[in-house]
Amino acid sequence: MSVLEAFRDADGALSLGQIATRTGLTRSAAQRLVHTFRTLGYLTLAEDGRGFRLDLPILDLTHDYLRLNPLVRRASPILLDLRRNVRERVDLSLFDGQRMVYAARMQSKRETFFATLVGNSVPTTCTSGGWAVMAMLPPTEVDQILDQASLRPLTPRTLTDPQAIRDQVALAREAGHALALEQILMGEVALGVAIPDASGR
Repeated sequence: MSVLEAFRDADGALSLGQIATRTGLTRSAAQRLVHTFRTLGYLTLAEDGRGFRLDLPILDLTHDYLRLNPLVRRASPILLDLRRNVRERVDLSLFDGQRMVYAARMQSKRETFFATLVGNSVPTTCTSGGWAVMAMLPPTEVDQILDQASLRPLTPRTLTDPQAIRDQVALAREAGHALALEQILMGEVALGVAIPDASGR
């Protein structure tokens, strides 16, 4: 799996040497695994013959994950209805500790290409969805997220002070939703609401 994960944040095809470096495997072990993944269809040779890239069966796994995820399945009709009514982008993000991962994206016409992709992730600490989620977590878990976060600014307005973020989490706890202004992209105003599970988490 580390061979497939080596492509995370890659700018293009990866050579065998790059895959070995990114995974910490020996070159011969990386070569064997790349051969196996090519046989299974998960990797293919890049068009110019220089390196490898992920291939279509990866999307089959993504499709199956989304199709079988009960939250995504149940939320989809509601998201479509909301998108129709507000005429703005509507997302469903899944909480994964330090990041919120987009599982469904109904974009507006103004979106950039990479921002529209399912699987794109953003830091929990500077998103409306992240603040809304943290508002439902115990304070010790919020502290842990903030202690481990890189807190680097993505825009001039991104909050990087832990207390300022705690203040936004407190506002979200009080209001039942979070509002983030230009935290990820300039000009973006995002409203986030957390969806608790049956146990209230």
